[in-house]
Amino acid sequence: MYLNRLETGMKLEADPTVKFAMRDFGLKRILTKHLSYPSAYNTYQHTGLPPGPICTPSGKTIDAVLNAPQTNYIFFVAQPNFSGLSNFASNYQEHLGYAKIYQVWIDSLLRARAVK
Repeated sequence: MYLNRLETGMKLEADPTVKFAMRDFGLKRILTKHLSYPSAYNTYQHTGLPPGPICTPSGKTIDAVLNAPQTNYIFFVAQPNFSGLSNFASNYQEHLGYAKIYQVWIDSLLRARAVK
C-alpha cells in the first residue's frame, strides 16, 4: 500500500510518523487535530519518505518490503475486532466504507466504557 502511494506521488499519511513527530508514543488513536502537527516527519503534510527512519526495522520487515506482493491497494483501515488485521482498498469510496465501519465500532466501545 505504501509502495503504491510512493509510486504514484501520494502522501503516505502514516499514523506512526505523526506519533514519532509528536514524540507521543502512547497515542492510541490519531485524530484530525494531530494531523497538523508541524514536522518534516509528518507524512500527512509532506509527500515522500520522512527525512530519516522512525524505528529500526527487523530483517524480517526489510525482507517483507523487498518481497512485497504487487497489489493495487492505496488505502487501509484496521478491522473492527482488535485482531491487528486491516481492510485494504484500491479506491477511496471502498476505503470510506471500511473506515465508517471501524469508526462506528470504536465509538461504540468508547461509549460503553463511559457508561461503566
